[in-house]
Amino acid sequence: MEQSVIRLQEIVQKRKHFELGPVNLNIPQGYVTAIVGPNGSGKSSLFRLMLDLSKPDSGQIEMLGERIGNGRDHLLKQKIGYVPEQSIEMDDHLTADKKADFIRKWYPNWDLNLYRELLRRFDVETSLKLGKMSKGMRRKFDLAVAMAHQPQLLMLDEPSSGLDPIAWKTMIDVLHRYMERGDRTILMASHIVDEVRRLADYIVFMVHGRMLGMYEKDTLLESWYVLYLDTGGSDREGIELRSLPGLCGMEPAGGKVVKVTTCEARQAEEWCASQQLPITGRQKLELDDILVLLTERERLRMQA
Repeated sequence: MEQSVIRLQEIVQKRKHFELGPVNLNIPQGYVTAIVGPNGSGKSSLFRLMLDLSKPDSGQIEMLGERIGNGRDHLLKQKIGYVPEQSIEMDDHLTADKKADFIRKWYPNWDLNLYRELLRRFDVETSLKLGKMSKGMRRKFDLAVAMAHQPQLLMLDEPSSGLDPIAWKTMIDVLHRYMERGDRTILMASHIVDEVRRLADYIVFMVHGRMLGMYEKDTLLESWYVLYLDTGGSDREGIELRSLPGLCGMEPAGGKVVKVTTCEARQAEEWCASQQLPITGRQKLELDDILVLLTERERLRMQA
């Protein structure tokens, strides 16, 4: 990985009905990292901790090389753009332009031309009060405001919530263009599989407040497969399928064919070849399938 723009070390936050962590995470500069997990897994809580909107019970957080929580982070936040999962209701009485006029005072790098261009691309009606906007239009406005000061780090919590398909495609294009310089970073939380597939370079899986791992996206998708193995024939009797590398699941698939799931596809295929075990079919797993398997593995771990 490249230089880290975010470092979380042994972060723990305890609440009455939820515990987050311990989380250790490094977010690399110049890439898009997506945090993926079911609702209630701690994604939004993690964002609030990074922005010092809530406090951890223990651990340290660094953003863009600066320690979070020292009370002197206003200059740091000028380098960050943030779109929360829920829009701020107290701004509902303001028009889009009034809200932008207020926000721009806090950002020396505010680019009015970029702001107007983003509004045009997203087709935002700026004369409307924010509370009168549809959920999708409000989301587009929030994205435009978060990007108008050309932040080094863009933090997006469920960025496409409420967007129609055309607006979603526009957002994908806008974010790709934002990353073209090579030195900017996006950290996003999303449950939209196609969104993660199109944008992310790295994927972080979270379940029940725990981080299950961080993976390079392309490597991850090439590693998780379902294989169909022909176990028939006297020359293959006695083969112990539980020795298959990366085995995550196994079930009969009809006749003497066994369906196995592996997170180490290349090693598993090499093992099958060494055992003279024919592979009759292969199926690549999608991100949502991988998340389901990781979630089930975590559930079983917690029950043990």
